[in-house]
Amino acid sequence: MVNTARPLLARLNWYWILQSLGWTLVFIMVALVYSRHLGMPGVLATCAWTGVSGLLLSDLWHRIIKARRWNAGAIKWRMLAGPLLLLGPLQACSIAAAIYILQGKIDGGLSWVPGSFALWSCVFLGWQITYLAALALRRANQFEATALRMEVQAKDSELRALQAQVNPHFFFNSLNSIRALVYEEPDSASQMIDQLASLMRYALQTGQLHKVPLQKELEAVEAYLAIEKIRFEERLRARIEVEPGLEQVMIPPMSLQTLVENAVKYGVEMSTTGSDIVITARRVGDNALIEIANAGAIRAFGNSTKVGLSNTRKRLALSMGEEASLQLSENSGWVRATLQFPVAA
Repeated sequence: MVNTARPLLARLNWYWILQSLGWTLVFIMVALVYSRHLGMPGVLATCAWTGVSGLLLSDLWHRIIKARRWNAGAIKWRMLAGPLLLLGPLQACSIAAAIYILQGKIDGGLSWVPGSFALWSCVFLGWQITYLAALALRRANQFEATALRMEVQAKDSELRALQAQVNPHFFFNSLNSIRALVYEEPDSASQMIDQLASLMRYALQTGQLHKVPLQKELEAVEAYLAIEKIRFEERLRARIEVEPGLEQVMIPPMSLQTLVENAVKYGVEMSTTGSDIVITARRVGDNALIEIANAGAIRAFGNSTKVGLSNTRKRLALSMGEEASLQLSENSGWVRATLQFPVAA
């Protein structure tokens, strides 16, 4: 079973963690300012109340913002006016009340009031700016996550659409092969139907998968070649060579199938003497290299070859990443379709 639990950092309540740390820091700073008087009755408790009061007022303001949905959309003027005109004065009055209750008197009359109002208004304005910055960062992360999720969904839809194009094309060609034999060689046609049923089972089982092991894909290719072997007999000569350790390399399902079909169609079918088809898989550095080679020349009748290759290239890029590639080349009387993509060490 896949572990879907969120990471520890994602499960922590960062709002309360930062709130607690921030107002604890305010308490420490106030205590340092009045460090010479901490031995006097009620002074340390007043310093502690400064942090507690700030925590309670800022949390109340946070709840008001959420309840009125001021945190949705553009910044509201109330979100900046509140700390300056409401929270700062309330904090100053709260501290004055704590001094009077805990220390029994307020020294210096009311001359400290304007400075206290201004100080705590600035503190809460700083809290508000910090909150807005955190809110903007969270929105940016959510937007990025949404964009990434939409991109993945788009790629998934495109991949499924491309996969849906592969199977009907393959089965249409296979049914044509069976039709060519059903009257002349019923036994051979029966064998082809059995092989086709095996291929249909594979296609249905892998239809919702983005990748399958190379070994499974080659088994499907062997079934297809068995079908065509009945049709072309000695004109089709196939060989598969896989380097040990690559059997479990993951590739898009039916990706080799399209390339082998092309090799049969343009190598075997177009030649009176047929063709060898050599399928090799080997590791080259950090990449896997799979090659389907057939004797012949590159031919393009209409756009069938281009569409099949383009489809395979797109599926390869969507499943394996942009570093994956598919190249078609002709050299010394051989046509080679070469897939190359990174593999894990």
